[in-house]
Amino acid sequence: MGIAGKGVIFMTTKKDLTKDQKIKKEINRLKRVFRDLDKNKLQTVESLIRNAAFMAVSLEELQEIINEEGYTVEYQNGANQSGTKQSDAVKTHIAMTKNHAAIIKQLCELVPPEKKKESRLQALRDE
Repeated sequence: MGIAGKGVIFMTTKKDLTKDQKIKKEINRLKRVFRDLDKNKLQTVESLIRNAAFMAVSLEELQEIINEEGYTVEYQNGANQSGTKQSDAVKTHIAMTKNHAAIIKQLCELVPPEKKKESRLQALRDE
């Protein structure tokens, strides 16, 4: 994706894209990855692909928040109880990572075994 200006093309980076654009890009990437699925299966798992794309983009955002703010936050409960605990971003990241992994596993299990072998071979050839 590029932006033209006065004869010069500037490439857009991931940070330049809106969240919706990043999600659409990830949806397209996942559809390419799982293009070998039967058409009926692909239509059936469309919502899984959309959810996986949303989660992937959200996980990136959460990682940025965690990198900026840290893994823990200070808390104060009343006058004499205080300490540190996991930040909400970390808790959300952990839960979403598990859900994202489960969706990707579900999608991978739908790929026929012969296609999985071809994909591995193709990956080796592409290296």
